[in-house]
Amino acid sequence: MEVTPGYKQTEVGVIPADWELRSLGQLFSFSNGVNAAKESYGKGFRFVNVLEPITFSHLHGPEIPGRVEVPAAVAEAYAVKPGDVLFNRTSETDAELGMAAVYLGSEQVVFGGFVIRGRPVDHSLDVTYSGYALRAPLIRGQIVPMGQGAIRANIGQSNLSRVICPVPSLVEQRAIGAALSDVDALLSGLDRLIAKKGDLKRAAMQQLLTGQTRIPGVGREWKMVSLDSIVTKTAGFWGLEKRDVGHQNHVEVIRAGDIAPDGKLTATATRYFSDDELAMAQCRRGDVVITGSGSVGKVWWCDGRSDVAASNFVRVLRPRGELVDGRYLFQLLLSDATQRLMVEHVATGVMANLGSSFFTKEWLPLPPLAEQRAIAEILCDMDAELVALQARRDKTRDLRHAMMQELLTGKSRLV
Repeated sequence: MEVTPGYKQTEVGVIPADWELRSLGQLFSFSNGVNAAKESYGKGFRFVNVLEPITFSHLHGPEIPGRVEVPAAVAEAYAVKPGDVLFNRTSETDAELGMAAVYLGSEQVVFGGFVIRGRPVDHSLDVTYSGYALRAPLIRGQIVPMGQGAIRANIGQSNLSRVICPVPSLVEQRAIGAALSDVDALLSGLDRLIAKKGDLKRAAMQQLLTGQTRIPGVGREWKMVSLDSIVTKTAGFWGLEKRDVGHQNHVEVIRAGDIAPDGKLTATATRYFSDDELAMAQCRRGDVVITGSGSVGKVWWCDGRSDVAASNFVRVLRPRGELVDGRYLFQLLLSDATQRLMVEHVATGVMANLGSSFFTKEWLPLPPLAEQRAIAEILCDMDAELVALQARRDKTRDLRHAMMQELLTGKSRLV
């Protein structure tokens, strides 16, 4: 295979000609962690266990919730110092075995017996860069096949020592580390903003859906009504998996597991309905779909897409006339207060079912229709803002993945 000028073929793939290959045994000295008595946990020094290397590429201290109380000499022997890399040596799946996290904090930290500490033997690796490079596909592709064990995957120091790592110059390592750190900072900022917007949405729901904050210019009082008095409800059908002869309609059926807790429709299943079944189960714009069995109480507002129907584990709530706005009903059913109320109306057996009392009792606060629509508009606008932020975060996450693929293999160079 012809190799692009400036690159070379190696045992780990094509890399830049000026990058070195070093084994992890040449870069680190390895040690297993401490095993303390059961009563020692929950107090004392921060304690790195298997979840931290699996979850994080870089540790600063606050990400480590566990603690262990050990004598000072033991704490020193099993200390994690800035620049040390921690690998989990056991995992329930091969894919999460031997994940790496570099410690960048200043607090005294101890590592546990299911973790391997790699202490750098020299300054060949930039500390920020190592947290990214040791989780790169070139490294993971070597570690994952080393997993041993019938029930849990395990890896030892000797296997880690044989893993081959491409090593750019320190200048290029620092440039790569800085670029990826910038993207991580952007992702963290978006996560914080999404969490903040989510908190604001929940606060707005509490204020608007209970009448604590009123929409100006409406004036009329609210009333308490039952769901049955403002909607017609139908249960869906499971349909057929294969098209029958002649008269079946191809639709996407909503199952109980297809609705996310935040009200998004995540999937559907292709099924075939008779004309009569479809007439009863098909969703129309403005309908609210609610799961009545299994995962009870998840709701989705029908946005007008065609050929979507409810399964027999899902009920369609269709607003009657001009009594209730579908989007208002959706937001009310999605609210924390209503979700808590549903628990009181769930009948348990072989499968949880939403009892008839949830539909017949007068628990639902109903403002005038104009106020319903104004409330729904506010809350749906907040939902749209959250969706846009989540889409931006997902694109940024995809960009990060692409950057790691390019930068950590040398396909794209920063110097």
